[in-house]
Amino acid sequence: MTNVKDAASFISEKLKGKQPTIGLVLGSGLGVLADEIQEATEIPYHEIPHFPQSTVAGHKGQLVIGTLAGKAVIAMQGRFHFYEGYTMEQVTFPIRVMKEIGVEKVVVTNAAGGINESFEPGDLMLIHDHINMMGTNPLIGPNNEELGPRFPDMSEAYSKQLLAHGEKCAEKLGLKLQKGVYVGNTGPSYETGAEIRMLRALGGDAVGMSTVPEVIVANHAGLKVLGISCISNMAAGILDQPLSHDEVIETTEKVKQNFLDFVKEIVKTLPETN
Repeated sequence: MTNVKDAASFISEKLKGKQPTIGLVLGSGLGVLADEIQEATEIPYHEIPHFPQSTVAGHKGQLVIGTLAGKAVIAMQGRFHFYEGYTMEQVTFPIRVMKEIGVEKVVVTNAAGGINESFEPGDLMLIHDHINMMGTNPLIGPNNEELGPRFPDMSEAYSKQLLAHGEKCAEKLGLKLQKGVYVGNTGPSYETGAEIRMLRALGGDAVGMSTVPEVIVANHAGLKVLGISCISNMAAGILDQPLSHDEVIETTEKVKQNFLDFVKEIVKTLPETN
């Protein structure tokens, strides 16, 4: 908690009168959204007390604070991953800090592989639920009641109110929108064809190497969550071709305008939550 307060205090000094209540976590190739933030204050992660460093291509590695679509926001332009060697506490630390500075709602984005064979690369998927296949949980260990309850409810890990709002925004923009279950694996290797068949049988629609830890901690902290996956490629065994991170970045680049329009419309008209 001391580390959270240290980081939050450092960031609060740079808010310049803004009080962001909306947090954005931007995944691989999706950091371009932060470039849309106006009156922006950029804070490299290495300047923030106790913050890890982003090491993955497509993750710029800074906080961007300012105004997006008329709302005060704080955006992670690049996130941290368990596969980078960070602990779950480090991976989810920024969510704790967002809560401490007054954030109430978090929009979490990622690039993901499509498990559902009706999906196509470039589709946007609202995450209705997730399956944690990471073999661990960021809440393991002693619980600090100041941060959240020992046994947090996850029956509405992704806010139904925000999901309905996302669907309305997509309809207004005329965007094709998928809905589904996100599976979180540790990575960094991509899944085998057999693993994808297993995940499909378990009810997964898309798979990636992030998001689940942040969403668990956001729920523990009492934050409302909206999750969006960009289907950047079809998962192993669906198409007869190898998978690569370059393909992920290439696909997110192609669909960036749809992604930008969608998230900006969501933020612009985001409802108050209870």
